[in-house]
Amino acid sequence: MNPRYANPYVIGALLGLVLLFTFYTMGRGVGSSASFARISTAGVKLVAPGHVESNKYLSKYTHGGKSPLMAWIVFLSLGAGLGGLFSAFISNRIKGEVARGPSIGVSARLWLAFGGGILSGFAARLARGCTSGQALTGASELAFGSWIFMFCIFAGAYATAYFFRKEWL
Repeated sequence: MNPRYANPYVIGALLGLVLLFTFYTMGRGVGSSASFARISTAGVKLVAPGHVESNKYLSKYTHGGKSPLMAWIVFLSLGAGLGGLFSAFISNRIKGEVARGPSIGVSARLWLAFGGGILSGFAARLARGCTSGQALTGASELAFGSWIFMFCIFAGAYATAYFFRKEWL
């Protein structure tokens, strides 16, 4: 195992404890798509506040006149991002590079990543939850649909990888 990375079994156990803690304190599990929906709502509210209030989907994040950013899930996602950055920093893994195969240019790789991110984000909100929410929270609750979802994610990833393999080889 690479000493610059944490032990995955220890990190998995700690993630399980975080999940247990969120169930105990917040009454629900973890996921990140709701935090990005809240951040997007805050951005739209800056530009077009009337639209947020008249939109049924966006207005649910501003109930009571509170900022959509004042939610525990936003801080959880922020902490996860900062924690990952801190971990990379202390283990000297921060590099200014774009991971790509020899058959694809930097620009194409960034556009594929951007498009995939937009598609994944849209699909997560359409499905009313992201993969972390389904895999961690749903699977820990032994929800049958979450297990089916995860098997479909893996099958879809393998099937899609076949078409993009030449970009990495």
